[in-house]
Amino acid sequence: MFQDSPIYDRLIAERGDIPTQVRREAERVSREVEFAMQPLLSGGTAPAPVRQAAPPPTWQRSALPPGPPQG
Repeated sequence: MFQDSPIYDRLIAERGDIPTQVRREAERVSREVEFAMQPLLSGGTAPAPVRQAAPPPTWQRSALPPGPPQG
């Protein structure tokens, strides 16, 4: 595609071959999706999704100490 292109060759040398990396990653994701979709495409029943418990709160309000109202 970019044969005999010194600018492209320099970018590849400096940053890596990003288009090739993206293409490979897209192909890998496509294979994973195809594998995951096989039960649905073959008419089988898909396993029920696993629900995770809600994460614990990161903060909690504390109760006001007993005594007269502040204000």
